[in-house]
Amino acid sequence: MENFLKDIKNGIITENPVFVMLLGMCPALGITTTAINGIGMGLATTFVLLGSNIVISLLRKVIPNEVRIPSFIVIIATFVTLVDMLMNAFFPGLHDALGVFIPLIVVNCLILQRAEAMASKNSLGRAVGDALGMGLGFTLAITSLAAFREILGNGTIFEFTILPNFIPLRVMTQSSGAFIALGLMLAFIKWVEITKKGGSRA
Repeated sequence: MENFLKDIKNGIITENPVFVMLLGMCPALGITTTAINGIGMGLATTFVLLGSNIVISLLRKVIPNEVRIPSFIVIIATFVTLVDMLMNAFFPGLHDALGVFIPLIVVNCLILQRAEAMASKNSLGRAVGDALGMGLGFTLAITSLAAFREILGNGTIFEFTILPNFIPLRVMTQSSGAFIALGLMLAFIKWVEITKKGGSRA
């Protein structure tokens, strides 16, 4: 249980996929124009992470080492197909908004990295904890990035107007705005870390 909770904390804070390891940058930069898109992509990625980690952990002693990467990709692609079909059936609007980024979860470096580094080498419990931690960390990161861009770019959050007289910074709705927003958030996180270290020395 201790390792399970540690793995979850690790994914959310210590080794956050987006803000610390800089993994999964394509969806983080490509679809984070609204907070709804961020949550949708984050939950879809978490579903694939959890499913693939479970299967890979259960089959880790069966899959030959020589074909482990192709095997991992087949397993990941299976869960991506499932989430793609489920989102198209139950959330067609969100499915259309995310577009090609849903099937591209197959090549998301975060998914394959966790399969190789954690699921293929550890028990089911550790694999599940890692998937939940990394998935939640990824979801929180891209949702916060998307919310930041949506507020500055449209004056809205979850498509509700919160800044009625605000003059939108339209750059935040464009590709360049994604890099600017991510850079500002990474700089803020680094500033907080440095400040904490300075405070602990004092």
